[in-house]
Amino acid sequence: MKWENIAGQENLKKLLKDSITENRVSHAQLFIGKEGYGTMPLVLAYAREILKGENEHAASKVEHLNHLDLHFSFPVFTEGKTAVSKNRFDDFREMILNSAYASFDDWTAHLESENKQFFISADEVDDQNQKFALKSFEGGTKILIVWRADKMNVAASNKFLKFLEEPPAKTIILLTAESTDDILPTILSRTQLIEVPRINDEDIEAYLKNNFQVSAEKIREIVHQAQGNLNDAINFLNSENKNPEFEKLFVQWVRDAFMVKKKPEFLKNIILWAREIAGWNREKQKNFLNYASEIFRLALLQNYQSQDLVYKKIDANGFNWEGFSKFISGANIISILDEINDADLHLTRNGNPKIVWTDLGIKLSRYIHKNS
Repeated sequence: MKWENIAGQENLKKLLKDSITENRVSHAQLFIGKEGYGTMPLVLAYAREILKGENEHAASKVEHLNHLDLHFSFPVFTEGKTAVSKNRFDDFREMILNSAYASFDDWTAHLESENKQFFISADEVDDQNQKFALKSFEGGTKILIVWRADKMNVAASNKFLKFLEEPPAKTIILLTAESTDDILPTILSRTQLIEVPRINDEDIEAYLKNNFQVSAEKIREIVHQAQGNLNDAINFLNSENKNPEFEKLFVQWVRDAFMVKKKPEFLKNIILWAREIAGWNREKQKNFLNYASEIFRLALLQNYQSQDLVYKKIDANGFNWEGFSKFISGANIISILDEINDADLHLTRNGNPKIVWTDLGIKLSRYIHKNS
């Protein structure tokens, strides 16, 4: 990953570059932020710059993730009796080379293992300790990148702490995590924290224009949805291209929700609707939740006469957008979005998707009739 290929984050790029030129690179740094903000791209560009300074031929090797002194740890599931990254490195390398902004959910979907428990194990830390006990292949710095360090279990965290306290000479440890909530305070106290903020909308817009053949109107729509997360922007773009049924299923959901109050037999339609969506992979289910959230927000803006902010409407299959919008107000929008967020959380935690979607569909039928 080259600096120029990273969307935005100019202040952070300068900070990291300066730390190298001024010879003040901390041996342990933790990049905090969503993957879509650019934590991994920044870490990879940083590692490339450090190793390139020692050997100009290192840059290409880092870009292809095959530098012998660049090591990776990341969450995996148990296979046999162990859970170690090296068994899945080729898969991880493929995903990151395709998009360094890929998320944890993208990773589980990439392995088609959304229902398995992914974590960084004590065995993984032992494996890395063995690698770093050896001399570097090129005689310079050795770098360990720990992607989603917040997925370490307790045993791994305790062993990793010892590695942090007494790292081998010429070792740099770069960690990424979405938040510090699930990381041991003792690990936090021994790392330099680097907050990675959301990407500016202008930078996401420029990235999409330069990398995708998309209309200006569609880019504007995606940028609003992404909320500073480039991975979400790319997924929204791909999901709309690959999943045209999102609009159809949203309309079906809303129509059944309106009808079920007067005709309880429509509850059966909601259950069938839930079963259909539950059959998707988790990434697609979560994308649909994001889509639904955005449509409800836009309907609220329509209802409150802020049409200039409504960059997308549903008008297919005879759907009455203005009529629907009148039912979305301050009286129910918070409840609706809270339920969608709860559904997203339950899916992330491997909740039963049939139950999650049935529950969400039924609750919507209640909230959508709640008038201001």
